[in-house]
Amino acid sequence: MPVRVIGLSGSPHRHGNTERLLDAFLAGAEEGGGDVEKVVLKDLSYTPCRGCNACHKTGECIVRDDAIPLFDRILSSDCLAVASPIYSMGITAELKGLIDRAQFLWARKFILKTMYFSDDHVRRHKGIFISTAGLSWDNVFDAAFPAVTAFFNTLGFEYYDNIIANNMDQYGGIQGHPTALAEARKKGLSVVGVIRKLKGDS
Repeated sequence: MPVRVIGLSGSPHRHGNTERLLDAFLAGAEEGGGDVEKVVLKDLSYTPCRGCNACHKTGECIVRDDAIPLFDRILSSDCLAVASPIYSMGITAELKGLIDRAQFLWARKFILKTMYFSDDHVRRHKGIFISTAGLSWDNVFDAAFPAVTAFFNTLGFEYYDNIIANNMDQYGGIQGHPTALAEARKKGLSVVGVIRKLKGDS
């Protein structure tokens, strides 16, 4: 069976540093034989969570928009790459809005207990966080990690790796970074191989 890889581009700026890093990862995954899809969140029509908690009783989100079929595709994938640049020391509004909309899945898992992921399932499903930042600070990504961790946990993905590159201002963009794009491609190729082995494919 093919390894399905979905990449979420959470930047409102098309073809910028983070999306290019995501593209390199997806190119590597495709090179490794992965079935690759990229989703640009800014091109979808969805709203943030309303906080109505109706899903706590039904396990369903009352808002029917582009987020719902996207979650279906995410749950059917083997690898989820979540990409967001750092804006104001955190992830973008586009990505945060989608993460919050996963509340109905959180409700299924933790309140209604109608959705369960075994340890083996989680181990075979890999989550990758991809990000860039203008600043050179070592801690510039720290505020992003908890939200991404919660997202992967809710969806049944192991938080497997980060592909992050800071100091974009100094490098003049991702194209000026000496290793980031090549490393992203290499990690895309690698993770498909890891998942294939875990799924028992040759």
